[in-house]
Amino acid sequence: MRYRRDYRQGGCYFFTVVTARRRRILTHAASITLLRQAFRHVRQRHPFHIDAVVVLPDHLHCVWTLPPECSDFSLRWQQIKRYFSTHIDAQLPCWQKRFWEHRIRDERDYANHLDYIHYNPVKHGYVTRAQAWPHSSFGKFVKQGVYAPDWGVSPPDLPNHIGQE
Repeated sequence: MRYRRDYRQGGCYFFTVVTARRRRILTHAASITLLRQAFRHVRQRHPFHIDAVVVLPDHLHCVWTLPPECSDFSLRWQQIKRYFSTHIDAQLPCWQKRFWEHRIRDERDYANHLDYIHYNPVKHGYVTRAQAWPHSSFGKFVKQGVYAPDWGVSPPDLPNHIGQE
């Protein structure tokens, strides 16, 4: 069976991108800075909006919204991975070749994926509450009133398929 991507102009998508062999290459401030540079570099050439993001040592999750006339998220991921890989001091491949995408269907799906993203550092045992993880958009959502600062101490009530799609 061949996997078919769901390309929609102006679509909103949840992504999971994993490092090669799940190596923990996203643990140092320099690699986080480089990843931010890669995102900025690609966004200048191929715009998209990063709605939410969390970066963990061996993978990241994010939600993007593409411009109304655009559907090519694969090109953007290819270029982000390439930029990062060519600028980091590493001998081995940095990223798994593929990534996971899920097109956000509606507001509830959007909210569920935001919860999944922001709870992920707690789920993996890196912190005991979402606010404690520094490489996340959680703080932005607290400022917007979407989350209370103490949200994420206990697991959110999510459908089983979220993060497993």
